[in-house]
Amino acid sequence: MTRLLAATALALILAGPAAAECYADYKAKRDEPLTLRYGVAKVSDGNCSPGAAQGELAPRLASGGWTLLEVLSTFGPEGLEERKASAADHFLRY
Repeated sequence: MTRLLAATALALILAGPAAAECYADYKAKRDEPLTLRYGVAKVSDGNCSPGAAQGELAPRLASGGWTLLEVLSTFGPEGLEERKASAADHFLRY
């Protein structure tokens, strides 16, 4: 019985991080004409800090003609709804 409980606890601990979701909100720009945008993007769990998210987001945004200016914060799914209206068409786009 002790082994079963230990195995169950270990499985729950290992499954927790795999199920985690991480998002970043950012500011980006496009030149000629100058356009500034606020956006929200999903980032990998391993890049769930503003500095690490920056490295993941910069190439994605560049492929769409945007230059990443700043990653403002990283957060879990609980922060998505409050940022959705502000991000508008850049909500989970990149």
